[in-house]
Amino acid sequence: MANFDWHAERSDLDGIALLDRAPEGEGIDLKAVRLYRLGRVREQMANFGVDAVILSDPINIRYATGARNMQVFCQRNAPSRYLVLTAAQSILFEFTGCLHLGQGLETIDEVRPAKTASFVAAGPGIQAREKAWAAEMADLIEELAGKGATVGLERLNAGSAIALRDCGLRIVDAQQPVEMARSVKSSEEMKCVNASLRATETGVAKLRDAIRPGMTENELWSVLHQSVIAQNADYCETRLLNAGARTNPWFQETSGNVIGENELIALDTDVVGCHGYYSDFSRTLHAGPGKPTEAQRELYKVAYEQVQSNMDILHAGMSFRDYAERAWDIPEKFYENRYYLSAHGCGMTGEYPYLYHKGDFPDAGYDGEIAAGMTICVESYIGAAGGREGVKLEQQVLVTETGIELLSRFPFEEELLR
Repeated sequence: MANFDWHAERSDLDGIALLDRAPEGEGIDLKAVRLYRLGRVREQMANFGVDAVILSDPINIRYATGARNMQVFCQRNAPSRYLVLTAAQSILFEFTGCLHLGQGLETIDEVRPAKTASFVAAGPGIQAREKAWAAEMADLIEELAGKGATVGLERLNAGSAIALRDCGLRIVDAQQPVEMARSVKSSEEMKCVNASLRATETGVAKLRDAIRPGMTENELWSVLHQSVIAQNADYCETRLLNAGARTNPWFQETSGNVIGENELIALDTDVVGCHGYYSDFSRTLHAGPGKPTEAQRELYKVAYEQVQSNMDILHAGMSFRDYAERAWDIPEKFYENRYYLSAHGCGMTGEYPYLYHKGDFPDAGYDGEIAAGMTICVESYIGAAGGREGVKLEQQVLVTETGIELLSRFPFEEELLR
């Protein structure tokens, strides 16, 4: 692979976005990945009668185009950059001073400067800014998709959406077509998923090796961060590493808590990794130096049984309702603290579909069909209400035409399975 000349003349920086050609990209046709994803979005837009979308979620912009820029910043400062996409045109409105980042991508026909319509950017003039922005967008969409077009929106401030509607556009939510597009992966896209998982597994191995009673949860969690960022990941989406009594209940954020001897340490990776793909598997480790207790082993073996049982029933063509009916029954003493999902889709983040437990399906569940090409994360949290510790386990799999393929390969703890 040729070295990139950072001292080249500015005219030679055309295509700087293609610097995603990192070692983890060797053997992956990233152009094919980008074109497949763009085609999926357009296909689903047509299926749902959407003439144009304005995407402002940076993950969805990256999915549709491959353009990556200040992911976390743009998630909390939307719309700092946005994509106007129709059946024939793709125009990226990029953050001030960043227009070069979209150059060279075959998924983008034009890059223009974004006009941020937020109170932070406009102050008391926000309403005028929103109306001007909406008028510009309406003119562009009419030019590209015709008068009275149906436009899918996401993550815009309310004033901008209202102003667009007042311009005569039919406004709908862009979530459904975009989520349906993202839910089925191509074979080339799966190479990106696997590259991200292998990098995250390297990080978890380093974290496991670094465990020492007396260190804090934050210190241990930072080991994973250092490793995945060094391998071109973007960020960890959550702070889910806990030890000892802080493993029960689940969803206690990583803290300065000191890890004690022989405690359980539960981790959910939630890494937005190589090529922007989500590495989402969970492991529970033992701090040592002694052996796990029988109580710790029981929790671990029950969680392991749940994950393995639910992986075994997954197959293409299965309805979400059927999955809920057939899924592993959580023992009563662990039911109150159950994980809120039985399984969920996974791509560039956690995504459609959500698969619920049988008991939660009447209130929270919805039906649909598991399809070949979906990547699914099968979840378990086992910890009794009022109990001291809990165990979090999770596996990431690909649904195929004939069954499933295991994607997450980090080993389980043999000492806890005995």
